[in-house]
Amino acid sequence: MGSIFRSEEMTLCQLFLQSEAAYACVSELGELGLVQFRDLNPDVNAFQRKFVNEVRRCDEMERKLRFLEKEIKKDGIAMMTFGDNPEAPQPREMIDLEATFEKLENELREVNTNAEALKKTYLELTELKHILRKTQQFFDEAEFHHVQMHDPSMQEENVTLLGEEGLRSGGQALKLGFVAGVILRERLPAFERMLWRVCHGNVFLRQADIDLPLEDPVTGDQVYKSVFIIFFQGDQLKTRVKKICEGFRATLYPCPETPADRREMSIGVMTRIEDLNTVLGQTQDHRYRVLVAAAKNIKSWFVKVRKIKAIYHTLNLFNLDVTQKCLIAECWCACSDLDKIQMALCRGTELCGGSVPSILHRMQTVEVPPTFNRTNKFSQGFQNIVDAYGVASYREVNPALFTIITFPFLFAVMFGDAGHGLLMTLFALWMVLKEKGLASERTNNEIWLTFFNGRYIILLMGVFSIYTGLIYNDIFSKAFNIFGSSWYPRADFGNIPLPKLYQLDPNGTDYMGIPYPFGIDPVWQISTNKILFLNSYKMKSSVILGVSQMMFGVVLSLWNHRYFKRPLNVICEFVPQIIFLIAIFGYLVLLIFSKWTNYDASMAFCAPSLLIMLINMFLFKYPSEPCYLTNMYAGQPVIQGMLVVIALLCIPWMLFAKPYMLYKQWLKRPTLMNDSQAAAEDGKVGGDGVVQQSQPSEITVPEEIDFADLFINQAIHTIEYCLGSISHTASYLRLWALSLAHAQLSEVLWNMVLRIGLGGSGGVVLYLVFAAWAVLTIGVLLVMEGLSAFLHALRLHWVEFQSKFYSGTGYMFIPFSFDTILEAAGAED
Repeated sequence: MGSIFRSEEMTLCQLFLQSEAAYACVSELGELGLVQFRDLNPDVNAFQRKFVNEVRRCDEMERKLRFLEKEIKKDGIAMMTFGDNPEAPQPREMIDLEATFEKLENELREVNTNAEALKKTYLELTELKHILRKTQQFFDEAEFHHVQMHDPSMQEENVTLLGEEGLRSGGQALKLGFVAGVILRERLPAFERMLWRVCHGNVFLRQADIDLPLEDPVTGDQVYKSVFIIFFQGDQLKTRVKKICEGFRATLYPCPETPADRREMSIGVMTRIEDLNTVLGQTQDHRYRVLVAAAKNIKSWFVKVRKIKAIYHTLNLFNLDVTQKCLIAECWCACSDLDKIQMALCRGTELCGGSVPSILHRMQTVEVPPTFNRTNKFSQGFQNIVDAYGVASYREVNPALFTIITFPFLFAVMFGDAGHGLLMTLFALWMVLKEKGLASERTNNEIWLTFFNGRYIILLMGVFSIYTGLIYNDIFSKAFNIFGSSWYPRADFGNIPLPKLYQLDPNGTDYMGIPYPFGIDPVWQISTNKILFLNSYKMKSSVILGVSQMMFGVVLSLWNHRYFKRPLNVICEFVPQIIFLIAIFGYLVLLIFSKWTNYDASMAFCAPSLLIMLINMFLFKYPSEPCYLTNMYAGQPVIQGMLVVIALLCIPWMLFAKPYMLYKQWLKRPTLMNDSQAAAEDGKVGGDGVVQQSQPSEITVPEEIDFADLFINQAIHTIEYCLGSISHTASYLRLWALSLAHAQLSEVLWNMVLRIGLGGSGGVVLYLVFAAWAVLTIGVLLVMEGLSAFLHALRLHWVEFQSKFYSGTGYMFIPFSFDTILEAAGAED
């Protein structure tokens, strides 16, 4: 069972590392992942520590790498994954990495700046090209209206077109001014309304859409724009028009007045556009080559930088000795890993060429060590279930070992359907077989990660559900007739058809007297009193399972008391607790088995009611009638009376014995203190000359003790256990309740959904009905009911089981490990 039954034995060690070898030694320990360093500078600000500049340099390198990664993802370039995990670079390699990242960042930023400027120029030339093409018609129309202004007969129309200002100066024709530009298409209606209102209708606007979208040089988005030209008269209107264009972010371009100039400008624009296309292509090719070169190494660079940063963070936890040549560190580690740690320190010293070996020294301490349970990918999920309630105290019995079996089994008792269990098993088996490929796919979907991390838990839950489903003979709410039935109607009805409701006689020839080989007889599936039969069976089974698990929890508390050398707890807590539990609920379990074995169908009406019998046991009532309240065996009143008295005596035993014994020990504290000092002087000495840590015990008695507080705590503990034993036993009835609910939901889903398609309605209807049944089965019965059973099984372990022996007041051992750091960083990315 190893350390999963009880956490690893830990020790506090002191490390003496030469300054030039400290980096390499910490790097080797990070690859090993077996030590948890303590902060020896808790009062020193993070910005005042020795290696803060190196950490800042790592932050800057990480920032540059994130910038490169963003640009690589922007262009859709695949980043190559490295094969082996690269080791942490030496400190001298940081300069080369910084120079490489600086060069790549500057080159890429320069390329981006040039590309953005080129794209901006390209956009302007493209818009100017469209202006020159689209506005020729506008100028022709403007020229036509300019000619009309010289004809007095057309002045009335000109008033409508140009407004009153066009007819001033004695009716002489004035020259029209204009501006041309480009505006976003969605802003054009508001732009036109604003021109009309501000200029009072004294401008003439023409516009045409640009068919192809244009690329925004800043965001890279494709936008649709429109070309416009505005004719106006006078500088005042010109000022207003330009301000409106500026407000709507319209881009104005110079446009020649004569067709020849416009044609000449258009030719020049086309030539410049062709040149820009060539330069842009070359720029994009250069950018692509830079990013492809960076994509080959960026993941490896990330790992190297994060390892360097983690090493310097750890070095900031160390202290410098007075000579400034040696770093002193303190760390927790498992005693079984000391040899591996010593070898890692030797490798680090050799790697850097150090002449003075690093020293590992075990320390004596009164501090409580962290809890370290070694797990693998199978047991890690069950350990997480226990740790979610509370981390085990140091060297306390770890419930995760027993949870591997009890948790999926209690889940399966509530989820007892072989068909649903098979679907769950297949899903979990797929995740287990494909775990390497699925683990390599980085995803932030919390629901999927929850399922994947608990794949072994789901696998066992599915396997156990198949087992309990076969016991219940419940497969998608139907029973399998594998071994035949022990019930057959023997009555001779002649030509009269068999009644719809026919009661089989268990005392007659209808029952063959042969028990069903495995599980429930399939005849109960079609019986009208199925629920009454299964209720009694499942309810009693729940009580048996609950009392058994609680008794096992109390027995585990004995292992804790013996390991921690607490004989007082054994006498004053374990013994009365186990007697109290056996006297009441252990006796109830014996009555259940007695009723199952001693009462058959011939005594069905006089079978005892165990619930009423348990109540009468505490009331000391033993009625002689009706028959189901009579005694089950001779001498029952005497035995039950003795059990009640014993259970009641256990209460003051738990309440007063421990405070009294502690008081007696407190009176003898001078003798105990002398014995304790003598034991310390005669302590075990290891082969390396270091005093070994002894197991915690209760021989230390404080000089002052608050008996009121001690008595109150003991009273709370006693009341909690006595009342909890009753409520916890009743709480296990959730096994029966959820099992019944799951079976009934499955049966309702079969009868009200799938039977419609099986009624001969055709293939299409069967296909649709089966699809609906499958969706409801997976969504309701597998997911929702499965989650409900999971949570109830979780509660039974946390409250009903672990409360009997598990304190969960420790703190977790978190070693300095590169794998953990890189995994956490990858999850954030």
